[in-house]
Amino acid sequence: MNSVNEKFTTVIEKNTFYFFNPVFEEKYESYLNSIKETLLVLKNKIETDGLKKEHFEDLLLEKENGLRALLALTGFSNEYLKRLITMIRVIDERELSRLTLKEHWAGEASVEDIREWSDEVILSKIVENKFFRKGIVNIFFEGSTIPFLANTIPLFELKKLSISKLKFEISAMIDTLIRYKEKGSYSGKKENNPEKLIEEILAGLDISFEKGDLHELIDNVPEKKRTMDFIIPDKKNPEIIIESSFLVTTSSGQGDKSKTEILVSSLIKKHYPNARFIGFIDGIGWYVRRGDLKRMVGAYDDVFTFHGEELSRFEKSLVEVIECG
Repeated sequence: MNSVNEKFTTVIEKNTFYFFNPVFEEKYESYLNSIKETLLVLKNKIETDGLKKEHFEDLLLEKENGLRALLALTGFSNEYLKRLITMIRVIDERELSRLTLKEHWAGEASVEDIREWSDEVILSKIVENKFFRKGIVNIFFEGSTIPFLANTIPLFELKKLSISKLKFEISAMIDTLIRYKEKGSYSGKKENNPEKLIEEILAGLDISFEKGDLHELIDNVPEKKRTMDFIIPDKKNPEIIIESSFLVTTSSGQGDKSKTEILVSSLIKKHYPNARFIGFIDGIGWYVRRGDLKRMVGAYDDVFTFHGEELSRFEKSLVEVIECG
């Protein structure tokens, strides 16, 4: 067996620094080049014939990586497009349905049965259903003009649905580069977390809170305890316990989460009978999984969303607690 120094030397002297598989690199470079050439051909068509929806419909139909090319051009992520398609399928909004030609491709499945479509399903529908194809193109051409989307999609994403990007305008290309670069930073900002709204309300009312584990649960059921998002005023004497769950996608794990919250609720009622257990439940993930949602909300004494009216109701309820206290 080699000594510690020999093993140490092996790692230092034979370090690859940045591993890469040459075969994979070449293959992936070919994929990237294909998207680049596809966009250059599209750019030439637009410069010659003008900006037409037909060019983008042909792109989606005829090019294997046509959708990826459109997403690269606009900076709209594949995951975000999938979330948007799910929302269109479950929301009955007249103008959005008209724009996307929803009646010709969405089907009749009930909201509770809807699951997010995979990449394979979306690509096959693009090829097989001209109305779905046209609807996707319409989103990129006119999506930002739909009031419902303007009020629902964050401005950071809405700005990607821009005619100037489809025209390959330099300023729009720079905007796409910047949004690509800053996406991780944008997503990670604390201010972008919906829980920040709860913190702001508590700060505005001068209400103290803590986060973490409840003392009685640590002492009595340590294997079942869980970290709480907001404990008012503190862990020792909690009066209000708040959990937040904002989901933008659906998953089988939502059923497990609802079961966990029901368990936690029973523990809180047993060990903190005078505390109120409140849930902030929001996002299309819960909107779609209504069976799980019904079980989830049953765990709480009251439930709020991050809608403006609901935040006002939450603030009013806190004021009433303060006045009674």
